Amino acid sequence: MTTPVVSIAYHSGFGHTAVLAEAIRSGAVEAGAEVHLIKVDEITDEQWAALDGSDAIVFGSPTYMGTASGAFHVFAEASSKRWFGQDWKDKLAAGFTNSGSKSGDKLHTLQFFQILAGQHGMHWVNLGLHPGWNNSEGSEHDLNRLGVFAGAAAQTNVDEGPDAVHKADVATAEHLGRRVTETARVFLQGRAAA
Repeated sequence: MTTPVVSIAYHSGFGHTAVLAEAIRSGAVEAGAEVHLIKVDEITDEQWAALDGSDAIVFGSPTYMGTASGAFHVFAEASSKRWFGQDWKDKLAAGFTNSGSKSGDKLHTLQFFQILAGQHGMHWVNLGLHPGWNNSEGSEHDLNRLGVFAGAAAQTNVDEGPDAVHKADVATAEHLGRRVTETARVFLQGRAAA
């Protein structure tokens, strides 16, 4: 059995995005991955090395003013050293975000992550779920309740703390962690067979 290495590179301003990072970690571990949680605003040389040695990197940030946080942008720019050497080429990538509004322009943050991954030559793993809560029999407790395909998206009221991150959004993030791990395992087995 191949053990994929998954790193979750994220910034969390007020703790909400950290809840999602932990959920992705949980899903990835459940699916059999070795997981590294990396706070990009505190990243060390050892953690950069962990990213370099990962099979998949999941990018995460709150959506502030229609894009990823400033701290995440600093990390993205610093990753250009890896871009020059194509160090992350052919790794898998995925993403997650949280905002206060139901839309909150979260899609733009996920697209920023996709472009970052594309610049690095990475392969994007989408959520792989139908949208939930979009018919009369659906509910806010459905997986992918916000109907986002590009990655895991969450909404938390701006006047509530991290404990208020919606349970369906946490479960959706766990799903993404499992999906990234399972996809990484398929990639690793394919490389071994090639």
